[in-house]
Amino acid sequence: MTESIYTHVQRLLQYGIKKKLITEWDLDLTRNAILDVLGLRDWDVIEMGEEEEPSLFSILNSILDWAEAQGKLEADSITYRDLLDTKIMGCLVPRASEVIRTFNDAYEQRGPEAATQYFYEFSQDVHYIRTDRIAKNQHWLGPTEYGDMEITINLSKPEKDPIAIAAERNMIQRSTYPECLLCKENVGYAGRVNHPARQNHRIIPVELADELWYFQYSPYVYYNEHCIVFSEEHKPMKISKKTFERLLGFVEKFPHYFIGSNADLPIVGGSILSHDHFQGGNHEFPMAKAPVEKEFSFREYPDVKAGIVRWPMSVIRLSGNNPNDLVELGAYILACWTTYSDESVDILSHTEGIPHNTITPIARRRGTSFELDLVLRNNRTNDEHPLGIFHPHQEVHHIKKENIGLIEVMGLAVLPGRLKEELRILGECLISDDPVQEIETYPEVMKHLHWALGIKQSHPQLNPANVQQILQQEVGNIFSKVLEHAGVFKRDLAGNQAFVRFLHSIVQ
Repeated sequence: MTESIYTHVQRLLQYGIKKKLITEWDLDLTRNAILDVLGLRDWDVIEMGEEEEPSLFSILNSILDWAEAQGKLEADSITYRDLLDTKIMGCLVPRASEVIRTFNDAYEQRGPEAATQYFYEFSQDVHYIRTDRIAKNQHWLGPTEYGDMEITINLSKPEKDPIAIAAERNMIQRSTYPECLLCKENVGYAGRVNHPARQNHRIIPVELADELWYFQYSPYVYYNEHCIVFSEEHKPMKISKKTFERLLGFVEKFPHYFIGSNADLPIVGGSILSHDHFQGGNHEFPMAKAPVEKEFSFREYPDVKAGIVRWPMSVIRLSGNNPNDLVELGAYILACWTTYSDESVDILSHTEGIPHNTITPIARRRGTSFELDLVLRNNRTNDEHPLGIFHPHQEVHHIKKENIGLIEVMGLAVLPGRLKEELRILGECLISDDPVQEIETYPEVMKHLHWALGIKQSHPQLNPANVQQILQQEVGNIFSKVLEHAGVFKRDLAGNQAFVRFLHSIVQ
């Protein structure tokens, strides 16, 4: 017998009680709000048994299936289902002031880790972080000469469905509210076909460098407690001394988190350059584990340790107990780098008045010490590399063609979902009697042909049991090359000498 919609709603209410999103005093209010969303005007009393409690995903999916059968969805597509299930969950989410108060109480009484743990669990419980989709992502480690790189194939973030694309194209008036996906006005927003619903979204105010910023989690977390910290104002990304103050101020408040910023120029910057923001979380990236391979010092900052990090990109690491020293020295290095040129290694700070040099900064704590990594970036292009001289080159585009942002810089490859199926097909082709003929029958994997034949030659032991593991290892090696391409000072004799020249030019 098919369960009634009232059973699914009752289960959702029980879920809200269990997760402490609502109390027994909120039951009637919340039930009526959900009924209103579903267009129902009555209620059947449901006696719930002791059967195994269904997951939130199962409950919501059952409600959405009912809504589709009743013609209450504009279309049975992922976009319209997301708009409705978020609206339903919004009925169970406390007001912003209550969430902020609970976070601050946890911070004051039990410390920053307790506060972020509460907020992270809350963001999952209200279905803002869609754990059912994130679980689909593939993760593995790829051993390289720089340590184990983290690889993830992103399968959690849904692509727009054709129905939503058509509806967006036919929209008469294109709204500009909220201005972008990061703006604080997203809290509680109902969404539309070209903007996700956010009734279940809450943010925490955080003061950084005497300014109001906001703290939230990414709905599609790529690592543990993947958070976003964004400016109250919708203003463009800008790396400056103020950036270092904010980053170090954040890790002073939340010492168990790292935080970093994408660069502020196209090609080497992040996907949203229009709104100043950072990304952080409770995770140690491969770059954070990389050692300093060459130390140097600044006479005016005797308490700051400085050095070049053993990493495929060009990284200067500063560490010390006084965050103000790191802010001042970081600002000095930024100022020097933004005007530095070395044509022998293709580094030009400006062409026709257009700036090319900037920095991707990352801050973290090491006990009582503060650490600031400054990753040198340059976004210049030329005829040979029209997408960027210090950008993934053509030879690796079959794996990674997109910009190298903060997360990739630190050693976590976020690769497109297409690779899951492509690697599966490639594995079957490689263990066949004629890999070339097999690969040529699949247009979607032809771009991997040269790479695949190299793998076949270097791994004569390929067999059905190990082929996918070897392919994953080789993807890690490709990602290591991707980062080397993005490094401004290459990991060869000429590049090492050029890096030292830059350091000699700035050491006081």
